[in-house]
Amino acid sequence: MIPRSKAIPKNWSTFNFASFFSAVLYPVLGLAMLITMIVLGFALSGLTLRWYYLPLGLGIVALSIFVCNAGIGPLHRIIQHRAGELKAPAQVLTMINLMIAMQGTVRDWVNYHSQHHRFSDKPGDPHNPFESKRWAWVGWILFRDAKDMMRPMPLWLKRQPIVVWMDEFYNSLSLVLHLLIPAAIYLIVWAAGGSLILTAICHACFVIGRAIQFHATTYGINVLGHLKTPVWADHLVGLLTGGEAFHDHHHDEPQSALHRPRKGVWNRIVDYNGTILLVYEKLGWVKNLKIAPQFA
Repeated sequence: MIPRSKAIPKNWSTFNFASFFSAVLYPVLGLAMLITMIVLGFALSGLTLRWYYLPLGLGIVALSIFVCNAGIGPLHRIIQHRAGELKAPAQVLTMINLMIAMQGTVRDWVNYHSQHHRFSDKPGDPHNPFESKRWAWVGWILFRDAKDMMRPMPLWLKRQPIVVWMDEFYNSLSLVLHLLIPAAIYLIVWAAGGSLILTAICHACFVIGRAIQFHATTYGINVLGHLKTPVWADHLVGLLTGGEAFHDHHHDEPQSALHRPRKGVWNRIVDYNGTILLVYEKLGWVKNLKIAPQFA
């Protein structure tokens, strides 16, 4: 089998503009907006930057990372690997968070990830870091084989009508989340006489947080997760990915709702995607959670 990094030609016919927007252009626009607001705040006497904008911005970056991971965690562990069953409220919340994270349709996500587990680190793996680290990071996202995008939705997903419906209207719902709702917020702030510069800084920080999470996931899991890395790096990337980057055990025990032991405060912090699922279980939003023996 020809390695995917060589089998897929790198030209305009395979270039995926939606992926380029989510992986590159949107983060650049967010960073440009933040820089512009800071420059305007210093340059124009009518605009004032307050000291608390910095901790507020950092908090929004952290919130954005958390929200995005709160979509990817249940998608990966429950919808993909069927380590439990999500009830309707958790399905809706997960799908909204996935759209905020710009992860693409669940159908494509699950199909790609199934292919990854089938051919892990071998020719046929969509993002094999041993072929090319850059390909495993962003190349496979930017250049797509049309046949991959035409794969049908797996049967177990078709039995979840909420996921199917929201997946079908993924682009329209994403437009509402990323364009119409922010536009409405700007309009409300303007009408109320609030600070548009602060609103823009908050918006930019949310976009930047999403970008950090996006690339921490694609690089931290697809590349670092398949290589030997220092323990401190595992925990740092774990915080940025909600625990998804603790990957050494995953291909041996894929059907586990937890990626770190249940007990231990730090384990529940660094594997907060698993903690979210434990909270969902308490709320009755998920049932039949499966946990690998070493994490129970």
